[in-house]
Amino acid sequence: MEEKKFKSLKEFYPYYLTEHKNTTSRILHFIGTGLVVLIFLTGFLFHNWHFFLAMPIVGYGFAWVGHYFFEKNKPATFKYPGYSFASDFILFYDLLTGKQPFSVKKA
Repeated sequence: MEEKKFKSLKEFYPYYLTEHKNTTSRILHFIGTGLVVLIFLTGFLFHNWHFFLAMPIVGYGFAWVGHYFFEKNKPATFKYPGYSFASDFILFYDLLTGKQPFSVKKA
């Protein structure tokens, strides 16, 4: 089976959502991305680059726990790092504003 090649973030995001259907995983992604934003702001405000080193560990740590233990799939980061990174922040915003629910109804 040939792997899908996405041409845009707009085209990728619906696929990204199919890989993030578990409630606990979505909560972990939300926490991880929220902490990344806070860590970035803290590092920037206090001019301390050490905070920036923690960003990928915290962000990906929460997300990957969600994938391995709850979604039971491989993170999209491994195949689509740029689109996946951007989609993490889009999902964070969508969850924050209620555009996406934390709990996805099963079909």
